[in-house]
Amino acid sequence: MPSKMALINYNRCRPGDCEDGVCPAVKACEKKLLIQEAPYEPPMPDPSLCKGCGDCVRACPLGAVEVIRN
Repeated sequence: MPSKMALINYNRCRPGDCEDGVCPAVKACEKKLLIQEAPYEPPMPDPSLCKGCGDCVRACPLGAVEVIRN
């Protein structure tokens, strides 16, 4: 059965353009499966746990997050 997961397009991701360098997609992930180690650093998803709900996709103002089927 195919599952979904979030992927970050690092060509589009520019944490410096986000308020205080904090990724809104990370803040939107209620399960904390997107991790940003420090402000101005790009977020890292945990594909083994991500269920592909899409909250992070809707929160990213740069369109740098997408949900794919794997």
